[in-house]
Amino acid sequence: MPEHVDEIEITVFDTETTGLKPLEGDRIVELAALRFKASQRLAVFDELVNPGRQISPGAFAVNKITPEMLKDAPIIDAVMPRFLDFIKDSYLCSYNAEFDISFLNNELKLIGFPAIKNIFVFDVLAIARKLMPGLQRYALCFVADKLEIKCAQQHRALADVELSWEVFTRLKKIYQQKGMDPVRFCELFAFRI
Repeated sequence: MPEHVDEIEITVFDTETTGLKPLEGDRIVELAALRFKASQRLAVFDELVNPGRQISPGAFAVNKITPEMLKDAPIIDAVMPRFLDFIKDSYLCSYNAEFDISFLNNELKLIGFPAIKNIFVFDVLAIARKLMPGLQRYALCFVADKLEIKCAQQHRALADVELSWEVFTRLKKIYQQKGMDPVRFCELFAFRI
């Protein structure tokens, strides 16, 4: 594991989906990511995905992604290989990483690819819970507000990626302000899947 979080490339990513349960048939409808090293933005990935099924009313109420927006979008078979290439040799970072990774791995299974493994992941939600104990809620926008980040969470993948990155950056600063060893940030907060 590298010595310092600013020495590694991190891909912050997010999914929007047809619902909450990938094992019951819900699919990805949007996949976005930003790749960073320290504070330098290296690349952007942003793709709508035709899921081949309806979006649940609950998911639509959150992400406002319509069937018309998806009708000409590529299917996951075309999107996922590009995404895998995009994240190659980086750490992953997501707000509530278990949710997003479960969708990625389900999509990979459906197209006959192996699950994502042997990669380090930062879960921004888990870091917030450790460095900001006692909050009433840990929704992304609520945590961002507590960190004095202007929050206009749109529940679209790229906007949520941007917000997650800002929260992650502020949490790194809180960690450093507490006088904790910056070299141990990865060791404490990254886990391998």
